[in-house]
Amino acid sequence: MLIALIAKDKKGALQTRKDNRDAHLAYIDSTGSVAQAGPLLDEAGEMAGSLVILDVTDMSAAQDWAANDPYAKAGLFESVELVAWKKVIG
Repeated sequence: MLIALIAKDKKGALQTRKDNRDAHLAYIDSTGSVAQAGPLLDEAGEMAGSLVILDVTDMSAAQDWAANDPYAKAGLFESVELVAWKKVIG
């Protein structure tokens, strides 16, 4: 099952993102659950959120993945949305 995780950072949290980026990327590599991922950008081109496409068994697994992401544990996000997603192109 593909799940889109759409997370928006808290205002002024760029340093929190940078401080936890290596742990976040290591978590992505270690879980094997990420099909695609990348940062959302603000008007200035700075990282301001995340889009992660998870390939997991169910929504519960996506929720567990999201809760254990180092970014989430660091309190980076203002909001996180998990939405079932269907790949059509690409």
